[in-house]
Amino acid sequence: MKSSNRIVLSSDHAAIQLRQAIASHIAACGWVVVDIGPTTPESTHYPKHGEAAARLVASGDCRFGIILCGTGQGIMMAANKVAGIRCGICADTFSARMIRQHNDANMLSIGARVVGEGLALDIVDAFLTAKFEGGRHAMRVEMIAALEG
Repeated sequence: MKSSNRIVLSSDHAAIQLRQAIASHIAACGWVVVDIGPTTPESTHYPKHGEAAARLVASGDCRFGIILCGTGQGIMMAANKVAGIRCGICADTFSARMIRQHNDANMLSIGARVVGEGLALDIVDAFLTAKFEGGRHAMRVEMIAALEG
């Protein structure tokens, strides 16, 4: 079932606690959370978690994705390999708002070893409340999509 209020969350082992805090926060805001990340601290591989979340967003099953690893970098790189995904890493609210408004990002990546929980929740809120502005930005988003081949 495709839903406009479904968000997939995933992470590697380094970000379980922050992912769970974000899941609780966005569920309280009315989002349907699809948490596909690990629940135990054994080492796991961020590329598979980034890809799995990205596929749920690219298929339309989830409107957005939020992914986390230690820095947010590796999992974001993996997600961006999936056609149709525009994922940005954010460590501040301005960037989170801008990747939605100007880049029509459909996924957000956060580094659990980079930002604390309070800031992470503010970043998530900025991302989820921002709206794509379209206009001149739409042409640029189309140019990015064309790079997928």
